[in-house]
Amino acid sequence: MTDIKSVSLLDLLPTSIRYDPKVIAFAEALDEQLRAATDKIYQLPFFSRLDNLDDEEADALAWQLHVDFYDVTLPIDQKRELVKNAIRFHRRKGTPAAVEELISILFGTGQVEEWFEYGGEPGYFRVRTSDPSATNERAQEFVQAIDSVKRLSAWLEAVILEETIEARDMYFGGLLHIGEFITIG
Repeated sequence: MTDIKSVSLLDLLPTSIRYDPKVIAFAEALDEQLRAATDKIYQLPFFSRLDNLDDEEADALAWQLHVDFYDVTLPIDQKRELVKNAIRFHRRKGTPAAVEELISILFGTGQVEEWFEYGGEPGYFRVRTSDPSATNERAQEFVQAIDSVKRLSAWLEAVILEETIEARDMYFGGLLHIGEFITIG
């Protein structure tokens, strides 16, 4: 089977004109143009090369796939992840899993707690994250990202920023006493 990248017009010409110098020059000049066009054709299928998209291609594909929370100023790695997961986001939109996936792409980590898991008001949820970039400056961006994939009947109650620190030379003690008291009197 002939590969379109390696075929030359000279190979396709009949032997009666294949050795004419003018035809050879014409075929070689045309081969360069055809190879350039063929290279462009291989760039068309975006989905086969999502990990190699440039900014412009990622922006165009995000627009075509209606990526709900997308910002052209995001780093290219985050853009690629959002585009890669766009169809899955649309399928799972309105679920806590969709919120968690979006948070993990944009902000590193995150966990959704539904109202019944923490004793809150029905219809509310909260998000826990340990990502230090979820600061007051990015709070609006964080809320917009969540609103783009959350269930419309659910309301964000709180964003809990958790911080873990390493504690050294800390001692804990405990005492448990089980017994009966007898009062005489």
